[in-house]
Order: sequence, then structure tokens, then C-alpha cells
Amino acid sequence: MPRHWRAPLSLLLSAFLPLCTLAANSFENTAIVRTVELGGALVHVTTTYAVKALEDGSSVYTIALGEREHAHTAWLEAKLKGQTERLPLEDFGYHRDSGFYLYTIELPKALNVNQTSNLVIETVQTHATYPWPEEAAQKDPQSLKYHSELLVLSPYKTAVQRTKIRSPSPQVHSYTTPEDVEFTTDAVVTKAGATITYGPFYDIPPSAIQDFVDKKQKEIVIHYAFDYPVLEITELRRTAEISHWGANLNIQDNINLHNAGPRLKGHFSRLEHQSQAYFGKAAPHVLPSLQLHLPAGIHDVYYYDLVGNVSTSHLRTTPSTPKGTEANRFSFLELRPRYPLLGGWNYSFTLGWDSSLSDYAGFDSKTGKYVVGVPIMTVIPSVVVDDAEVAIILPEGATDVDYYAPYPALSESISTHITYLDTIGRPKVTLKYQQLTDKHGGVIYVTYKVPFTAHLRKPVAVATAFIGFFALAFAVKRVDIRLRRK
Repeated sequence: MPRHWRAPLSLLLSAFLPLCTLAANSFENTAIVRTVELGGALVHVTTTYAVKALEDGSSVYTIALGEREHAHTAWLEAKLKGQTERLPLEDFGYHRDSGFYLYTIELPKALNVNQTSNLVIETVQTHATYPWPEEAAQKDPQSLKYHSELLVLSPYKTAVQRTKIRSPSPQVHSYTTPEDVEFTTDAVVTKAGATITYGPFYDIPPSAIQDFVDKKQKEIVIHYAFDYPVLEITELRRTAEISHWGANLNIQDNINLHNAGPRLKGHFSRLEHQSQAYFGKAAPHVLPSLQLHLPAGIHDVYYYDLVGNVSTSHLRTTPSTPKGTEANRFSFLELRPRYPLLGGWNYSFTLGWDSSLSDYAGFDSKTGKYVVGVPIMTVIPSVVVDDAEVAIILPEGATDVDYYAPYPALSESISTHITYLDTIGRPKVTLKYQQLTDKHGGVIYVTYKVPFTAHLRKPVAVATAFIGFFALAFAVKRVDIRLRRK
């Protein structure tokens, strides 16, 4: 989840104030509306807080996540309603006094008494659903379960709140109807089409307290049909190699793909699979192909797996997008694995391509540095990447290397990569991530200098190699290895 910049000292201090003080003196929630968009590997949650200041100069708002919600949350960002700019957000981790994970948000303008503002918190949850039943035959449907908490936790008093859970289709098998719920006299839950609404609930005291959770909080479970494969990338290794001599950027992805749907019950039948494909009624937990949006202007695309080259895919390329334009062009690849991917099955493959370096690079004449932007990954909608490693290999002899990532990595390092015809090796920037979602499609910018002597290093190495080869051949020809002369 992103951290945009460090918060001021006042923000740091306020995060560790007792929650009861925050609730009594800072804000009050006039309304909370949480909307959960159910999916497969990813679940998108949008929570809108209508807040009212209880004292002058209120500028730091605190939100709280329980342990389960925090464990599944891979992306969290805050905005003002109707605006696109993200608000400064700070993650303070686990708070012992409350028993929850705290995040503080700095408002763009401090509020005085009775002034209001609407905050929108967007989160993406990973691995929050699981298949139920856990096994399915090849022609069976697919259903998932999702667990959540009934009430939105907050360190502030809340006047009214409700939760809306939207299923991908109206086919909801079951949903929890909590009993003995306080804060309401109406029906606790209602269903209309594909939307299940819990609440409204009124006059909720500060709930980010363990005693409140133990006595008042309820768990809800939604069992719903899902008509698409549940896909996860368990491991992604992206290597981007920059070549100035070839004016080329090569990107190669080594991907381990996993179908997290219900495990196959029984044996796989190729005849049944072909029959389903012919009538257009493939099982929802079977993945026959994958559609990818690759960059525009790519060429020499290759795709192979452990067996060898895979020729069953289709690629449509588009020309490069001129710099400074807003044309949203992309190349379309229909990637068809060697075999259909059923629930519980894995598929490992390599995908790579070349691009013109001018599409990604620029030169800053003021600093004398090259600037190259490398995408962190190829975003696949509704797919989570469990572990990712991005390695950017710079030209040999590059100096003053620096890089700027769109969000912090779990680990970062600069090492030396040595390949053929290298003398001193090439600088390599490596960043590692976990739990990447469709919100993490950012660009890593790398800056570096390449001295004039570094440009000559490659031809000198090639020339030296050829001269050495011919010298060795000449010397071998002059050596007499016979045991006896004629």
C-alpha cells in the first residue's frame, strides 16, 4: 500500500494519542457507507466517511483495521469525495492500546467546529475469498465464500452506517442474517438483485476497542456464484535490460500461474473440454486462454514454457505512441497455454519482447543523466501477484545510478550483472514486492550516466576478442605437434 510522503510531527504525535481522546475531541462520523465489490482473487472495498469536526484545527483523521481485514489488505488510499488527488496517509502498524492497525490521514485543510468533509477510503483485498465446495467436477459450476465483519470499526462515534455487498451476479446461494444486533430496530439485512445491504445502524459508540468487538461485532459470510477463473501469479520475475548500442529495451517475464478455483474432482477429459468449447459453455473454473495488454510498438515477441515454444497464441501489435500524446494504445496478446488450466493446476511460462529505447528513455541535459521508465508489471485485471521481483540491468559502465519507485519495495539492492563480452559487468537494480494488484501498475524510473569511454568498452572488447581468436589460431597453426619429422 502506498505511502506518499512522511507526515509532519503533529501527525505523528496525534496517531499515538489515546483513542478515547480522539473520539471525544477531534471528529464524529455523521455517516459511514461501505461498498464491497466481490470478485475472485481480488475484492475491492470503498468506504465513505462523512466526518464532522468537534474542535477547531482538526486536520488528522484516524482509521482502524482489524487483524483479519489488515491481513488481506494489499492496497489502501484516501481521497476527498469527488477528487482524484490522494491524501497523505501514514501507516503506524499495530497499536497495542487499541488492538488494531491504525492509519492516519492528513486533511488538505484543517476543519473548525461543525465543519464537515467526505473522505473516501479505497482498499483492495487479496486472498479474501475461497472456493466452496473445495472440489468440483469438470462441468460443475464454481462458487466462492467471503467473510467480513458487520460493523465498520472507527475510533469515533458514528451516527449512522451501512454496508453494501455486491455480487458479480444475482446468484447468491446464502448470506448471514446476524441475530441480537443492537443499534437498529429495522431488518438487519435486505437483498435486492445482486446487492446485499446490512443496516442502517444508528448511534454506534467508538468501536475500535477490543471490548466492543468482543461484545458487539458480528461476522457475516456471503456464498455466491463466480463465473470466471480465480487466478493468482505465485511468482513473477521481470528482467528489463537496457541497451544503448542497440537502442533497445528488452523485457522478459518468468511467470508461475495458479488457478485458485475448486480442485478438479476426478480425471480430466479432453473430449468433454472440447465439447464444452464447441458449444461455448466452458466451466467457469477452467482457463483456456488469457488476454494481455502489452505496450504499443513492441516487436520480436516470444512465448515459451518448459516444453518449448508455444505457437497457439495470437498477437496484434500497434505502432508506438508519440511522446506527449494521450493516445491509449496497446498491443493485444491472446495467450493460450499448452493445456487448459483447471482448479488447483499450475502453469509456468516465459513471455518477452523488445521495444525501441526511445519509447521509454529520455536525456536530461542539465544533469547529464539518462532517464528510463520501466513498468513494474503487466497488469492483469483481477489477478494478484504473490511475489514479484523486478530487475533492471543498465548498460555496462553506467555510473551515478539512482531509481524512483512509485511505492516502497520490501527490499531494494544494486548489484553487478555479468554476461557475455562484459569486462566489469553491468549495474543491476533489483526491487522485490508482494501482493501486487491491479492498482500497482506503476513505473520505476532509473537515472544514470554513461561516460564516453563506456560507449567504447563494448567495441574494444569485441575487437580484442576477435584479435585474440585470430592470434590463437595463428599460433596453433605454427605449432608442430608431430612426434617425428619427415
